[in-house]
Amino acid sequence: MSINYESAGVKTTPDFTPEQKRITRAIELIMVPTAFLITIGSFHIHAMLTMGDWDFWLDWKDREFWITVTPTLIVTFPAAVHYGFWNYFRLPFGATFCVTALLFGEWIVRWFGWQNWSYFPIQMVTPAYFYAGALCLDAVLLLTRSWLLAAVIGAWLFGITFYGANYAWLAYFHVPVEANGLVTTIADLYGFEYIRTANPEYIRMVEHGTLRTFGQHSASVSTFFSGFLCVLMYWIWWSFGAFFSNPRYIERI
Repeated sequence: MSINYESAGVKTTPDFTPEQKRITRAIELIMVPTAFLITIGSFHIHAMLTMGDWDFWLDWKDREFWITVTPTLIVTFPAAVHYGFWNYFRLPFGATFCVTALLFGEWIVRWFGWQNWSYFPIQMVTPAYFYAGALCLDAVLLLTRSWLLAAVIGAWLFGITFYGANYAWLAYFHVPVEANGLVTTIADLYGFEYIRTANPEYIRMVEHGTLRTFGQHSASVSTFFSGFLCVLMYWIWWSFGAFFSNPRYIERI
């Protein structure tokens, strides 16, 4: 049996004056861009401090560490934002929102800072493509309405779709060429032609030689391993989102 609250004299929605409605819309117009800018800044800093070098240069996108590290550290912010978006607003596009903010900031920095300021080719500093995994993650949450299934299935899809989605634009740079009597790839040829000032010590773990870029069996192994790491990371950062968005931090009136 349904209850008609309005006929019983119970107000289901508050009465706002035209002035209050105008102020509410103004606040929303301020808060939404502000939230987007905050996500750009915080997510971009997080990405640069954790997996920035792995995903920065074209010839450093190797078949082992880049495939494993990048999606594992990128699924963090979408997991935390998923809790707030879904639990409080029933918005299932937290991952797409975060990835859009990240790529927006990435393209600004790499286009103006590295292509126009430092004169590196834009294809040498192109960021990775994350939309395929983000859409899978959001779709699983929307269809199942369960954060557990979103973690087990959606986060796993976020990891395993990363290499396949990026291979579409990276395949061209994996083509072998001959340069000065040596067989190399176009990606490594870019690295030889455009010298960088330094090489972080941990980047030396990247496989030596050029066969690393031809996508052999280690790429598939790293892809599936990153999927399992994304599941674990999703659980951890979902818990962070639940902790920091708890209403107990807001004084109740």
